[in-house]
Amino acid sequence: MKKALITGITGQDGSYLTELLLKKGYVVHGLIRRSSSFNTSRIDHLYRDPHDAGARLFLHYGDLTDGTGLREVLTRVQPHEIYNLGAQSHVRVSFDQPVYTAQVTGVGTIRLLEAVRDTRLPVRYYQASSSEMFGKAAEVPQTEKTPFHPRSPYGCAKVFSYWQTVNYREAYGMFACNGILFNHESPRRGETFVTRKITRAATRIKEGLQDKVFLGNLDAKRDWGYAGDHVEAMWLMLQQDEPDDYVIATGETHSIREFLDLAFGRLDLDWQRYVEIDPRYLRPAEVDILLGDASKARTTLGWRPRVTFEQLVAMMIDADWELAKEERILVEHRNGAKPQSRLVGRG
Repeated sequence: MKKALITGITGQDGSYLTELLLKKGYVVHGLIRRSSSFNTSRIDHLYRDPHDAGARLFLHYGDLTDGTGLREVLTRVQPHEIYNLGAQSHVRVSFDQPVYTAQVTGVGTIRLLEAVRDTRLPVRYYQASSSEMFGKAAEVPQTEKTPFHPRSPYGCAKVFSYWQTVNYREAYGMFACNGILFNHESPRRGETFVTRKITRAATRIKEGLQDKVFLGNLDAKRDWGYAGDHVEAMWLMLQQDEPDDYVIATGETHSIREFLDLAFGRLDLDWQRYVEIDPRYLRPAEVDILLGDASKARTTLGWRPRVTFEQLVAMMIDADWELAKEERILVEHRNGAKPQSRLVGRG
């Protein structure tokens, strides 16, 4: 059996990648940070897998800020593939915590690469790079050859990680790949990210649990895909004969206004009645448009997205609507009210 080590296994991408690898027969090891509260909700269901996939899933305490600990985990696990998904990944937060973002998202990568080099394990390494590296993009759409112009501490840290991955590939002959992933979402997206913030708020408003949602720039345009599709590209990169870097994107761009239209529209709501602009959510330096050209990935990897933008929004709304209904029932029970039917139609 192949063994994979995933940093950031408890995140959105980590959970979908874990599912994919377990289905392919891998033994999966994940790196998690020690916390006083449980943070494994996105992968807990895998321990209850009816095909006993949970018996092939193992978690190890570790942190990208601890190089010694990374070496110990690598020596113990002896993985065939490493997927470095761990990061401080919130762009807006990176402006508030630039040094921490640089330490984890940037320097954390070279700690892991050095651990791989020091242990001399013949591993294949995947680095989670980001479309935020393009920032103030020099061209539209963006390809593997588009110059980087990051507009956030997060983007800058990702550029550092990208070039270190290339450097270790060229200097030490390491099988190391960069996946330049454009925005990818799902019902497992963190609730502070704008897409999930919108779907959670819209469904809570529908159920009478919330009155307003406060957002920043509604005109920003992004290339939004489905996280489940994008993690397949990560795996495909490490199955090639030669390591390389790839843009992973849908080739479509949509504004936050368009996302609002679809999200609130699925609930028969007019978003303009409920959305207010809060300057606190505006970035000091904005990225106006990101649009990826994944032609290389389509040709070389045979990869293509399966879930459309419209299907993605519907998927997220439907999942969060169920959460909102359950939340409303709990609130009504606490308040002593008789619960309403859970079968709430769309009008």
